[in-house]
Amino acid sequence: MQVSNGNPDKAGSIALRVGSHFASFLKTRSRSAIAGKLDMFCLSKKHIYSIGVDLGDDSLKAAQLGSNGKGINLIASGSQDRPADVKPGSGNWQRWAIEAIRQLTANGKFRGKAVIAAIPASEVFIDHIKMPKIKDQTSNAGKHVPGETAFAKHIKWKPRPDDKLQEVVFSKIKQKLPFEPDDAMIKFVPAEEDNVLVIATERKKIDRHLAIYEKANLQIKSIAVWPIALTNSYIKFFGRRQTDIEAIVMLLDIEANGTNTVICRHKNPLFARSIPIGTKQLDSNEMVARLVLELTACRQHFASMHKKPQIERLIFLSGQTMDKDICTTIAKQLETPAQIGDCLAAVEIEDPSGSGIDRRGCQVNWATAFGLSLS
Repeated sequence: MQVSNGNPDKAGSIALRVGSHFASFLKTRSRSAIAGKLDMFCLSKKHIYSIGVDLGDDSLKAAQLGSNGKGINLIASGSQDRPADVKPGSGNWQRWAIEAIRQLTANGKFRGKAVIAAIPASEVFIDHIKMPKIKDQTSNAGKHVPGETAFAKHIKWKPRPDDKLQEVVFSKIKQKLPFEPDDAMIKFVPAEEDNVLVIATERKKIDRHLAIYEKANLQIKSIAVWPIALTNSYIKFFGRRQTDIEAIVMLLDIEANGTNTVICRHKNPLFARSIPIGTKQLDSNEMVARLVLELTACRQHFASMHKKPQIERLIFLSGQTMDKDICTTIAKQLETPAQIGDCLAAVEIEDPSGSGIDRRGCQVNWATAFGLSLS
């Protein structure tokens, strides 16, 4: 397999060749009638999105995107790495996060104080279950509800007495939780073929993040989840063709100490998992092979739940932070066409000196922060 020659397209993607299969994404992308109408509606006037904050165990990234009438542009951004002597989740980590957020948002380029944040992948529990069939059930779980995939109200989730479906979902997941069920905040996302993606975290972790943003003088609009953020970046930057609407893709977001993977059909996440192998661990062929085994297990788990859909391609969302040779090896061993998606190359930077980003050799992965801003 080899990386194809040529410059990345406007959406910042490079195609990878696997055997006789070739996923070419370098040509100008045609849009479906639906996607075209949505783009015309969204880009017909200027719009400023909320600040997306990706506060992870190893780094802090903040980005604010906007629509300038022609495309998506970067208004402001900034990043800081966690000091080596600060333990993730500790009191010192919380104090570092507050000060870092203050510093990043004090440059005058960020507009407003509204923030959409995400709980770190290491603090989120994810599972997949079958949707229970219940008669005379009045839940909206099968419908799209704005904010459904976010911990929007910041309250402990408990099933309503009249919602049998939520009660059954909670009963299926509570014994698997790595923390006390009474302390859980849970959201579930209906997928296809009666499957449900269940996402949970502890109330105290939500409270801790709320305190961080409050002390940083920012206003939390919602606390979202990383699978939705990655899906947002995919559909906005790399899923704009007509054929992408129905395509099943595996998104790979390889961070310093972990790989977040999402399998989705356009805007609908079907599967998600965080794997504790990242760029710092991928320093040998053995570790690359271990990651491939974990991704193979994800694919097999997905196939066991979804009998018909087949994963058509991989999309590496890590941009310039990932070694292309490693991406090539992963795609070759998985025998799947692949694409390197650079979110930074997909946005316009109108003021390079004030945006906080230099495209040249940027080693920051912006996929989650951009996706949060677009939420």
